Amino acid sequence: MRIGFDAKRAFHNLRGLGNYSRDLIRILQERTDMELMLFNPLKRKFLGVKMTEKTTEINPKGFFWKRFKSLWRLFYITTLAQKERLDIYHGLSGEIPIGIYKYVPTVVTIHDLIFLRFPQWYSAFDRKIHTLKFRYAAQKAQHIIAISEQTKQDIVDYFHIDPNKISVVYQGCHAAFKQTYTEKEKDQVREKYALPDRFVLNVGAIEARKNALEIVKALKGTDLPLIMVGKKTAYYEKVEAYCKENDMQSQVRVLSDVSMQELAMIYQIATIFCYPSVFEGFGIPIIEALFSKTPVITSKGSCFEEAGGSGSIYVNPTEHTALEIRLAIDQLLASSERMQQMKEVGYSYAQKFTDEKVCENLLKVYQELIS
Repeated sequence: MRIGFDAKRAFHNLRGLGNYSRDLIRILQERTDMELMLFNPLKRKFLGVKMTEKTTEINPKGFFWKRFKSLWRLFYITTLAQKERLDIYHGLSGEIPIGIYKYVPTVVTIHDLIFLRFPQWYSAFDRKIHTLKFRYAAQKAQHIIAISEQTKQDIVDYFHIDPNKISVVYQGCHAAFKQTYTEKEKDQVREKYALPDRFVLNVGAIEARKNALEIVKALKGTDLPLIMVGKKTAYYEKVEAYCKENDMQSQVRVLSDVSMQELAMIYQIATIFCYPSVFEGFGIPIIEALFSKTPVITSKGSCFEEAGGSGSIYVNPTEHTALEIRLAIDQLLASSERMQQMKEVGYSYAQKFTDEKVCENLLKVYQELIS
C-alpha cells in the first residue's frame, strides 16, 4: 500500500501538529511495510522524520513551484498523487489539496475547531482561512479522523458532517516518554536545568488558552516551584508581571531548548503535572505525564477526561481555577498513598494510547477507506 502524507508540519513544526505527524509516520514505518510518500513544500530544516528505504520525500521541482510553494501544496500535489499511484492520501493537519479526493481515496485528520469555539483568540483573517480549509477538507475527504470524541462532535456541530464519516483515532506520544531512565541520567538533567527536589510541571505554549497564570496564582504563598517548558507568547507578560508583583520571580521558571529525552526525564522527575487549559483537541502533554507516572491535575470538560482517565484530578478552567488547583496540590502533597494510586491508575489508563493501539485503529480506517 502506498500512502501519501501532507508532511509540511512533520518537517517544520515543533509543536503539537508536528509531533502528531512525526509520531504517526514513525508508527507506520516501524509497524507496517507500507510505502510512505511525504509531500514537503519547503527545504527540510528539522531532521525529526526518519527516512527509510520505504519512505520518500517529495519536494517542489522547477522554478514556478519552488517559488510558489503554497500553490504547489494546494494544487499540484493532486497531480503528483496520481503520478505516484497512491492508494490513499492522508492530510495530517485539517486540510487537503484541491480536487485530490476525485482521484485518490482521501482521509483528513482534524485536531480541533478551537478557532470556531473561541474566535477571540484568532484574527479575523486566520479564522476565515482556517474555516475555508477545514470545511472543504471535512466535506470532500472520503473519511475524517478526529483525535477525540470532543473534536468529532465539534465537526458534526460546526460543519454538519455525518458522524458515520468520522472515526476517533486517539493520538499517542513520542517514544521517549515510554522509556525508563536511570537515576544517573535523571540526575544529569536535574543538574543541567537546576531542578529542585519538588516542583509542579507545566508543558506547552505559554498562551492565554493554556491558563498557566492560574497555576502561578495557586502557588502563591507556597514554597513549591513551577517549572514551565514551552514557547513564550505575549500572554507570558501577564505571568511575568504577576510574579514581580508577588515576589515570585525565583519560584517560576521557563525552560527552553529542551530535547525530547530531557523533557521525558523532567516529567519523570516532576512531583505533579498541572495542565489547566481551557480547551484542546486532545492534550498530548497529559498522555506524556501518564506514561511518566506523574500525577495529573487538568481541566474539566473538553477532551480532558478522555486523555486523563479516572486517575487524574479535574478543576474548573474558567472559575475559581487557582483555588481548585491549590486544593488539589495540597491534597496530593498530604497523601503519598493518593499520589502513588494516581501514578498507577494513570499509567494503566495510558495503555489506551500505545503505538500498537494507534496503529491498529489507523489501519482500520485505511482498510475501510480502500475497501
